[in-house]
Amino acid sequence: MLITFKGDFMEFKEIIKELESLSNPKDVEGMARFGINPKKAYGVRIPELRRIAKETGKNHELAQKLWKHGYIETRIMASIIEDPKLVSEEQMENWASEFDSWDVCDQCCINLFRKTPFAYKKIFEWNSRNEEFVKRAAFTLIATLAVHDKKANNSKFEELFPLIIKESNDDRNFVKKAVNWALRQIGKRNNTLNEKAIGIAEEIQNQDSKTAKWIANDALRELKSEKVQKRLNEI
Repeated sequence: MLITFKGDFMEFKEIIKELESLSNPKDVEGMARFGINPKKAYGVRIPELRRIAKETGKNHELAQKLWKHGYIETRIMASIIEDPKLVSEEQMENWASEFDSWDVCDQCCINLFRKTPFAYKKIFEWNSRNEEFVKRAAFTLIATLAVHDKKANNSKFEELFPLIIKESNDDRNFVKKAVNWALRQIGKRNNTLNEKAIGIAEEIQNQDSKTAKWIANDALRELKSEKVQKRLNEI
């Protein structure tokens, strides 16, 4: 499709036309199998969204329009082209309150929320919220920051262990997987955090909860694995 530009940015209507031209009904049908809400979706894959976003560039106003459009793809694109320096706490709260699928939740955390100065604050606020995807966002942020926040010291992540313990009995699928993800990613930062994460997993393992045992057993399997131990010893 021929893409036209106004100034430096692809216009909203042109982006929608591009998404419509790339729409794949079969991919939309398959989304439900992966736990993705297909109600408002074009069926356009992430690499294509990133390509369009790269051509678009950072644009706060356009990000707001794309988010408001309400489709999975436009919301993921909004998280890519939004400028984290212009994101307020109010915007984070508004977007999080509208999460209705794990992919939009995770992409917002990975592409945008982790880059804001409010990321750690929102972890402590959102972990105790009842909404499934708001709570998931807290633990997705932990997992994402454990990978990307290279300057954070160990204590920054040790402070998050109590949140992981506290929410390890939430049996909702998208919460328990995010709690598990957060624990594993912290435990893969370095040897010290690996040892402490293993200890936390063993503590969780002793809870009288099927969900907690799953989280712990899965985390221990990876954190104690030869592959992870070898990598940590080479750091």
